[in-house]
Amino acid sequence: MTESAQIVLAGLDAIRSDLEDLYQDLHRHPELGLREQRTAHKASDALRAFGYEVTAGIGGTGVIGVLANGDGPTVMARADMDALPVREQTGLPYASTATVTGPDGTEQPVMHACGHDVHVTCLIGCARLMAQAKDVWRGTFVALFQPSEENGDGADAMIDDGLTSRSPRPDVVLAQHVLPYPAGYVGTRPGSFLSAADSLAITVHGRGAHGSMPQAAVDPVVMAAMIVVRLQTIVSREVAATTPAVITVGSIHAGSGPNIIPDSAVIQLNVRTYDDETRTQVLKAIERIVTAECEASRSPKAPEIKRISSFPPTVNDEVPTRRVAEAFAAHFGDSAHTIDLQTASEDMSEIPKAFGVPFTYWGIGGIDPDRYAEASRNGTLAQDIPVNHSPTFAPVIQPTLDTGVSALAVAALAWLGT
Repeated sequence: MTESAQIVLAGLDAIRSDLEDLYQDLHRHPELGLREQRTAHKASDALRAFGYEVTAGIGGTGVIGVLANGDGPTVMARADMDALPVREQTGLPYASTATVTGPDGTEQPVMHACGHDVHVTCLIGCARLMAQAKDVWRGTFVALFQPSEENGDGADAMIDDGLTSRSPRPDVVLAQHVLPYPAGYVGTRPGSFLSAADSLAITVHGRGAHGSMPQAAVDPVVMAAMIVVRLQTIVSREVAATTPAVITVGSIHAGSGPNIIPDSAVIQLNVRTYDDETRTQVLKAIERIVTAECEASRSPKAPEIKRISSFPPTVNDEVPTRRVAEAFAAHFGDSAHTIDLQTASEDMSEIPKAFGVPFTYWGIGGIDPDRYAEASRNGTLAQDIPVNHSPTFAPVIQPTLDTGVSALAVAALAWLGT
């Protein structure tokens, strides 16, 4: 495996400049979920040029490229393509100035604030290197470019559009994400890695009245406030202290003026958990508390609890994760680590689930190592290091891209290397 990886990655020097140009181009031209036509064309055109059999338009904009190279395992590597409605504030010469028209008709800025441009670039680079060194590996390599990860519906869109019948069944699925760690860092973790995420919209109903006559009203603003406070007791008093969970109320909307008690209030919240048991416990507790507070306030109508979005937990399979960790240790040495639990969420695991195969998902760093080290020494990582979804999040180009390309190739060759 190590010799195969060395031979495959020997071609990296020759394509590095092309990959850096591609990354800057993708960063300048971000696209929101299920609108990634330009990015998908870039991936499709590159794969065809490398000799892959390409199927595009899966689930709207999803792309797969298949490179069959004799008998052997089939390895699928996945990259997500979509950006976020964020106005970039990095000041980079290749910063995005892109805007789109949102669902409400207003203009929205768009930015690759989560590093998916890194993921696309690295998978294209890995696909190219694999095609250039077919004499040192055997099997089938599948490159999959997924839309709309941020909305949590891109993997399902590809699956619903027949992904499992349009792609060879892999023996393992691989994926990675750039995170706010030092560039050059690679981190694996068996078992729970990323949290499940459930976003809810809760509408509580009251009875409106004049602000000077609260006795004639059932005040949904007070009701919502009581619910927000009581929700905090789920994590602090119902979930074991050794079990991680997060409940965040991100939005409350009610009323139209200071002296008008409204008829209703809408609470939007997000839940993060790491296993199905805790997830069920927390969601049931939310429903119980909301219902009880509404009853205690004499609400004239039962609350409405709507799930806006849902991401499954990302739980790495033990065997492939151990295999990749060993390969990373051999290739990256001291830069290979065991990564901490992450509170971010992904829909990637739906793809291996649809095929009924194991997967492993790892993190790579994207922060300037000197900047990260200084912030670490000062105890100011949270203040000084931009995180994913921040308007100032911008992975340094190198060694981030080299690390991401190498990690994908090394992991794939843990199965395909001769």
